[in-house]
Amino acid sequence: MKSVWNEVKQNIKQQVPAHIFTMWIDTLELEKIENNEIMLSTPNFFSKKRVLDHYGALIESIISRITDNKVNKLTVQVAEGASPRRETSRLVSTASNLDLQIPLPIMNVKARNGRLLRKDFTFDNFVVSGNNNFAYSAAMSLASQRQNCQNSLFLLSQTGMGKSHLAQAVGHHILSQQPNERVFYITLEDFTNEMVQSFRNDTISDFKEKYRRHCDVLLLEDVQFLTGKERTQIELALILDYLFDAEKKIIFSSCYLPGDIPKMIDPLRSRLSSSLISRIEPPDFKTRMKILCQKSRENGYGLPGEILEYLASELSDDVRQLESGLKSIVTKASLMNTVIDLDLARSVVDNIAVNRKQITIDVIKKLVSKEYGVSLEELVSRSRKQCFVRPRQVAIYLARKYTDQPLQVIGKGFNRYHATALHSINVVERNVKQDNSVRDQVKFLSEKLENGRF
Repeated sequence: MKSVWNEVKQNIKQQVPAHIFTMWIDTLELEKIENNEIMLSTPNFFSKKRVLDHYGALIESIISRITDNKVNKLTVQVAEGASPRRETSRLVSTASNLDLQIPLPIMNVKARNGRLLRKDFTFDNFVVSGNNNFAYSAAMSLASQRQNCQNSLFLLSQTGMGKSHLAQAVGHHILSQQPNERVFYITLEDFTNEMVQSFRNDTISDFKEKYRRHCDVLLLEDVQFLTGKERTQIELALILDYLFDAEKKIIFSSCYLPGDIPKMIDPLRSRLSSSLISRIEPPDFKTRMKILCQKSRENGYGLPGEILEYLASELSDDVRQLESGLKSIVTKASLMNTVIDLDLARSVVDNIAVNRKQITIDVIKKLVSKEYGVSLEELVSRSRKQCFVRPRQVAIYLARKYTDQPLQVIGKGFNRYHATALHSINVVERNVKQDNSVRDQVKFLSEKLENGRF
């Protein structure tokens, strides 16, 4: 019986993606074959439903072929000792009084603390390719506890490449397999704000206790914003010491390597650097096509192949841009009550595509110099006068946004170290959120670059 089931699994392995096999098929065990009835066991109720809904027919057909007997009934039971599936979906302000509630299928999953886990950000919905295969495998390994020697993962990529998707997929998978695990999904900004509030309300001891004693899985996004936040760094470093010593799971995400984040205390930099660093590269054409096909299928768009090929060839920056193009085409066609064709696709792409090949650091320097009324020499000078610092920081920010150059090259282009370049980017990002005049200036310059008016 065991040999038959092993042969069945090997056949299934050849017909489904590797991550699907690892998550849903490899954990199944054959309990009995009797009178053309098959009984399998699975670790939990979530897995049982998934297998029956999506892979039952495939399992039946392969067993029928191998045993040369038609399967009349396939049943899947939860292995003895497994607990009923409970949904850890309530957001609770303190970890000392955590309630469970009956799952609401139409809702996104909430971790025990922090933000919602997007319901579509799962391993099943992640398109695996050469640009992200290592990061995917590392995340899957951590989530499934198949590799105990590495409990922390550092996901590295530019915005829109899938860091958040992978981090949340880990949360989803852990909650599906171990519903009582305490998963905290937060951004660095959330963590900082919570810490500041705890100081103001004289509840810092509760804050420390929550993260040190009541967190099993920490998903911490945007750690690049640790720059200059010394108190946050100190508290986070101490919390990480506790979590690492307790062998808890931790996933960090960032646009920059730990060593490239300036003004960081050494203990925290060491902790981040000790994680398994997994870089996600921009998707190539083949991967972009796979992403578009999957998104189109998931949303029931049914776009023609030539439209998808056009989008994949023109929108090459990141996954978010691809999704934006796809949704914009469908929305525009619906609002205008017109057919989806190449002319419609071109009109959408013209609004969102950026031809980065034409935008260089020198082009940006010349545009900023002209609009701010400073010379190129003043822009890259060592002067710290505000009339030169502001344009310089904006130019560095735009260089990071519209070119593929690394921080070292961008910094060199402005006679600065890469750490100074990163600081400039953070300053502009913060000012864009807080200062309308800066937001308008950056928007004006961005439109000029995107429209080729430079």
